[in-house]
Order: sequence, then structure tokens, then C-alpha cells
Amino acid sequence: MNEGIHAEVVEVIGKTGVYGEIYQVMCKILEGKDQNRIMRRNVKGPVRKGDVLLLLESEREAKEIRAR
Repeated sequence: MNEGIHAEVVEVIGKTGVYGEIYQVMCKILEGKDQNRIMRRNVKGPVRKGDVLLLLESEREAKEIRAR
């Protein structure tokens, strides 16, 4: 079974979600076939630059936050 993929937070873009509980971040994949790829992901809970995330998969990328 796949244990997950480590990714480092490079930039915190902003908050999203109905209550602002989701952070959108740019993260750099640290291992696997997508190593060194930078992608946009949504993260629930507090996060800051330099944190390491454990992603279950690295194929899906979040949509860009748009102003209303």
C-alpha cells in the first residue's frame, strides 16, 4: 500500500472555503515520479511556509482562487 508523498510548502496563497478554514498553498513534491514539481493544493488546518505535508496522491491540483 502507498504510504504517501512528502511535499514542502513553498508559499501560502490564501484562505478559501465557506468559513475560510481551507488554506491554498503552493508545494514542492520531495519524492516519487513528480519530484521537484511545484503544484497548488488545498490544505485543511493551520499551515505555514516550510511545513512538510504528506499527500496521498500527487496527480490532482487545486483550482486557482478567484475574487468574486
